Amino acid sequence: MVALTTSLDTLCINSIRMLAVDAINKSKSGHPGLPMGCAPMGYALWDKHLRHNPKNPKWFNRDRFVLSAGHGCMLLYALLHLTGYDSVSIEDIKEFRQWGAKTPGHPETFETPGVEVTAGPLGAGISNAVGLAIAEAHLAAKFNKTDSTVVDHYTYVIMGDGCNQEGISSEACSLAGHLKLGKLIALYDDNHITIDGRTDVSFTEDVLKRYEAYGWHIQEIPEGNTDVEGISQAIEKAKSVTDKPSIIKVTTTIGYGSPNKSDTAGIHGAPLGEEEAELTRKQLGWPYKPFEVPQDAYDQYRQAIQKGAQLEAEWDQTLATYKDKYPNEASQFERMLRGELPEGWDKDLPTYTCDDKGVATRKHSQICLGALGPNIPELIGGSADLTHSNYTDIKGETGSFQSDSPEKRYLHFGVREHAMAAILNGIAYHDSGLIPYGGTFLVFADYMRGSMRLSALSELGVIYVLTHDSIGVGEDGPTHQPIETIPSLRAMPNMMVFRPGDGNETSGAYKVAIKNRKRPSSLCLSRQGMANQQNSSVDKVALGGYVLEECDNGTPELILIGTGTELDLCVQAAKKLNSEGEKVRVVSMPCVELFEEQSESYKEEVLPSKIRKRLVVEAAECFGWHKYIGLDGDSVTMNSFGASAPGGLCMEKFGFTVENVLEKSRNLLKN
Repeated sequence: MVALTTSLDTLCINSIRMLAVDAINKSKSGHPGLPMGCAPMGYALWDKHLRHNPKNPKWFNRDRFVLSAGHGCMLLYALLHLTGYDSVSIEDIKEFRQWGAKTPGHPETFETPGVEVTAGPLGAGISNAVGLAIAEAHLAAKFNKTDSTVVDHYTYVIMGDGCNQEGISSEACSLAGHLKLGKLIALYDDNHITIDGRTDVSFTEDVLKRYEAYGWHIQEIPEGNTDVEGISQAIEKAKSVTDKPSIIKVTTTIGYGSPNKSDTAGIHGAPLGEEEAELTRKQLGWPYKPFEVPQDAYDQYRQAIQKGAQLEAEWDQTLATYKDKYPNEASQFERMLRGELPEGWDKDLPTYTCDDKGVATRKHSQICLGALGPNIPELIGGSADLTHSNYTDIKGETGSFQSDSPEKRYLHFGVREHAMAAILNGIAYHDSGLIPYGGTFLVFADYMRGSMRLSALSELGVIYVLTHDSIGVGEDGPTHQPIETIPSLRAMPNMMVFRPGDGNETSGAYKVAIKNRKRPSSLCLSRQGMANQQNSSVDKVALGGYVLEECDNGTPELILIGTGTELDLCVQAAKKLNSEGEKVRVVSMPCVELFEEQSESYKEEVLPSKIRKRLVVEAAECFGWHKYIGLDGDSVTMNSFGASAPGGLCMEKFGFTVENVLEKSRNLLKN
């Protein structure tokens, strides 16, 4: 027997539906189908289970809600408005998808307080939620005591068929099952419709069996359009299962209430129109004007304000007691929540002289992690099954984050690069001071690119440790040799791309990356060793580029610009040319983005405009360097894929030798 909604429940549910209809009609764009269909589960979750404080969206111990099917964002905006978040007024609802509105076309954390993740690319949200759940489990294991619990919240998700079709969700949910993340609960909107029509044209698997195989607890609500009590009871049951993440399949009708467009692809991504909106009002028995919400619905939803204030006050008291009993742990916990780094966090970052043995920057990276790990307890991360190639382990750490050891901070992501990036984003979204990092080969940044872009868009300080950065990879051949990857990452707004040229610059890259909590970093690191430069600098990495070697016989006539392993080629060539009476400067450019952000006077000091003869040396595609090369310069770069051969031979055959740098330099100096 299906439990039907009460009249008040119906009023509250239809408030969501009609706000979505009216906002999307007014904007003449949007996706009304999902919020109309998911309104009952949204109401059941937010009214009866979600622990949150509308007047303090950043209260730490709130439950996190992720709308993975971000195109249905009017569901979230309606819930934020109805429950009393100041960030979404009725005027904001009316300005849906308009310039400057707090209600953009997909949820964005940096625009709208109350939005937990930036959701748009399908599958990313549920994968972010795995990161949120990992963060909660780790912090709970780290800080909770038997007599005092300061970390205790759930991560809830609403996801759709599209999320379940995207491969990233399979990667992330497989890992979630392995890790037994019992406080992760997903509600799956099973409405059988995508843009192309009914899902059975391409998607006929038994989704719940798949999740059961992953190790998830599964439930099903066949009447999701009406069975609010059943949805609520399923959520309660999911909360009682502590050793598995949970998925609840809720079968709904997309666009429920629309007499002519419901259960069709036509209502997925287009406004109902005025005529169909009026018919929907009649169908739902909704006598109210556009954007009008009945007071009884407001009264019900806005009980969340008082409940939330009480929940936060109770947690504040718990925290006060915790501080009395465990002052050291409380001090660290509160520091992390403030986003403050520990005092002296960078004091052990290594520095080098030219007499120190040159090693690969991936090895320097491991040394940096070993130096930072003991001083930054919030550093958490791992590798996509390449620990011993990426060198992402933290020296002295034993064990890894597993279901029985969530206090550990090394994460084995398995061969799941895209999920790794999304999970790292989720850890950063948790906004608890954790600093996430993850490693793979640079060429596989293309697997992660969607989530790396969201790191940059959402201002998340994720650190990507990307090793094997050029044709120097060698025998693995062109499939593993990144050519265009570095310039493509440099094209991404708000992403810092570092290609350090020795040990000092690697330390400098980590110093900048750790300090930037609203900006992701890509550390592009070599497989092969390189010399430590006499004049390299940890601190000058923050400038992006700097003069590494200066000619000692007047104003330079040629500037060599190098990065990574090729920086030493520039240094050796410049020494040879300067010894012959030429005037050559070497500029190290470990981070183009940071250099571009310096003052015009500093940039002119490093790269004087009057010195037009310039040679860029980098084992990557030349894209992006032309602004520095100009019309009178040249480059030693890549314009083809690599080859399978020993790394040194690859470098030689593709022209990355001192001899070739000298030849090109001399040609420039002649002209």
